Amino acid sequence: MVLDVTANASDGKKIFHTSKIYMPQATDSRSNHMVLGPDKKLGLIRDTSIQPFAPKEETIEIPLPQGVTDVDLEVNLSYQPRPGDIYPIHNIKKHVSIDPK
Repeated sequence: MVLDVTANASDGKKIFHTSKIYMPQATDSRSNHMVLGPDKKLGLIRDTSIQPFAPKEETIEIPLPQGVTDVDLEVNLSYQPRPGDIYPIHNIKKHVSIDPK
């Protein structure tokens, strides 16, 4: 699972983008590099996967440039079993206005 978050200013200029990958991360137990193939995985380093029927909450702080008060947010959650294969699960687009004080 991959979570993509993008923030655009009201003029369409991209001001923020981040991606977070949720999956078990494994190594070949000889180095600290992550490996992908099931024939190479010997030990799990950590498991960041999203568990079924368990709520998952993320907090993402978006630094805004000076003078930007209107932001268009887009959040995409997709299943990507291998690079290039993308299966969309959920998409949210929202316009947010920030009151400068």
